[in-house]
Amino acid sequence: MTEAILGISAYYHDSAAALIVDGEIVAAAHEERFTRKKQDSDFPVNAVNYVLDEAGLQLSDITAVVFYDKPYIKFERLLETYHSFAPKGLTSFLAGIPVWIKEKLLTRHNLKAEFNALGGYCPPLIFPEHHLSHASSAFFPSPFETAAILTLDGVGEWATTTIGIGQGNQIKLLKQLDFPHSLGLLYSAFTYYCGFKVNSGEYKLMGLAPYGAPDGKNVSDWKAKIYDQLVDVREDGSFLLNMDYFDYATGLTMCNNSAWEKLFGIPRRKSETELDQNYMDMALAIQEVTEEIVLKLAKTAKDLTGCKFLVMAGGVSLNCVANGKLLRSGLFEDIWIQPASGDAGGALGAALAGWHIWMDKQRTPSLPDQMKGALLGPEFSEKQICNTARRYQAPFNKYDNFDNLCIDVAQLLAEGNVVGWFQGRMEYGPRALGNRSILGDPRQPDMQKKLNLKIKYREGFRPFAPSVLEECNNEFFELDRPSPYMLLVAPVQGQRCHPLPDDYHDLPLYDRLYHLRSDVPSITHIDHSARIQSVNKETNPRYWNLINSFRELTGYGVVVNTSFNVRGEPIVCTPEDAYRCFMGTEMDYLVMGNLLFEKLAQPQTKDKTYWQHVYELD
Repeated sequence: MTEAILGISAYYHDSAAALIVDGEIVAAAHEERFTRKKQDSDFPVNAVNYVLDEAGLQLSDITAVVFYDKPYIKFERLLETYHSFAPKGLTSFLAGIPVWIKEKLLTRHNLKAEFNALGGYCPPLIFPEHHLSHASSAFFPSPFETAAILTLDGVGEWATTTIGIGQGNQIKLLKQLDFPHSLGLLYSAFTYYCGFKVNSGEYKLMGLAPYGAPDGKNVSDWKAKIYDQLVDVREDGSFLLNMDYFDYATGLTMCNNSAWEKLFGIPRRKSETELDQNYMDMALAIQEVTEEIVLKLAKTAKDLTGCKFLVMAGGVSLNCVANGKLLRSGLFEDIWIQPASGDAGGALGAALAGWHIWMDKQRTPSLPDQMKGALLGPEFSEKQICNTARRYQAPFNKYDNFDNLCIDVAQLLAEGNVVGWFQGRMEYGPRALGNRSILGDPRQPDMQKKLNLKIKYREGFRPFAPSVLEECNNEFFELDRPSPYMLLVAPVQGQRCHPLPDDYHDLPLYDRLYHLRSDVPSITHIDHSARIQSVNKETNPRYWNLINSFRELTGYGVVVNTSFNVRGEPIVCTPEDAYRCFMGTEMDYLVMGNLLFEKLAQPQTKDKTYWQHVYELD
């Protein structure tokens, strides 16, 4: 008899659903991909319908639904926090508590209502703690029989950081840091102060950090001020934040702007204004502090557990620069990071906790892991793709032989074209891993500029990742193992790098950005690093085939890979999403399945207006 567990994350941000059937991860998806509402927090009705349909199941077949945290404990934390900081926070209290009383305290009731509306039946509901869901998402799919577990995020119920150990089908949490002392919220406060949006702009802050002057006075002075005034870090990595400088516990903003301006001598940057060197230096200062804290916490995890391996989840675990330095530190023989480390991944972790812990089902680790390359979302048939083409009267060439398609697309890339690549099942997690990707030639010096300004419509300083054939990894990067989920940053091989001028860090931002740094300049960040995705032939054969065709043509087994979306939009899900994005940007070609699309002479007006509208809203 089939047994199935449905995991849900919802009502805060990044709602998602994941399904485990007889111990196998069958499907998982973000709700935003269906609704086209970025970081959608609503009940994930579309994602639930998808994962059930993928497995051929109905709600009545589900053994249990596991929600990714405990709302009552979270409410207790809110009340205790407001009480501790009283009389501060009255405005926030009056704004937030009615929502809790009317909606979030009724999570169990609301879930029952949603499932009854969906299928006339609500399976039993289980509520593990938030950080147990994160820990489960990190350990249970990993290839390790035993591993230390490090979870780092903003906040769950109370916990912001936990250290644990996973063995077999059990997880034991050993140490915990509680709200308001949070590494994730510390990093988000700097994200906010540097003018980026919290919960999505942290990537931008990480990408901005290498533009800071590493030997400059600002960085060293500001790191000292961060340690002296903002965060008291102990040798074991535990820390306390000075809440006189932060407003997130009871206020409506992340930090006390006037106190920060007095401390750092610069005002909070307004969104979309010009970036000057001060904010680049600030980004580098907090990035280095974050890395140092992560390394201390990892060492404590090693000391507490004695494990050779480490697994990680939680939003901070998406800081791939810190992850790369942790790997190179040699503290652990290997680390494995959940590709959906944020709250959306909590849905998968909740389902796995339900299966292994609540149902006491045994676990058999396997290489490379249990995630199926994170390709767990919907896929679409050739008929559905053709229907989209017919609807938009879109011209295309259909290939009977996929190898020939890859040869032609490799040639298009080598000629400097930008190609949308839509294949198979959509990725689970924030990274496009070759099924919903926009691709380019990494050898082209202007490819980064073209992708940022003409395709993605985003800040020109933001770097792009390479997708490299797994067997060519060490040919291009100083990385001796696979990095399938784009969660490790490593240096570009030294022989490929070009020397930097002596006055490099004194040059204006875009002079540094467009300096030719290597023979793969479009994926080489300004510090000669890259955020690497290694592509395995068995895990994603179609994407591997394309990159291999590019290698056979050019000698380079690597392409530029960025997510198939524009700024302000989730990654595309359907053929229609992909075609609309293709037509609304300056992308040159689109491949969906075995179909190669070219641009119409003029973009359709409704699509052009639509994408302009999205850009203006962001």
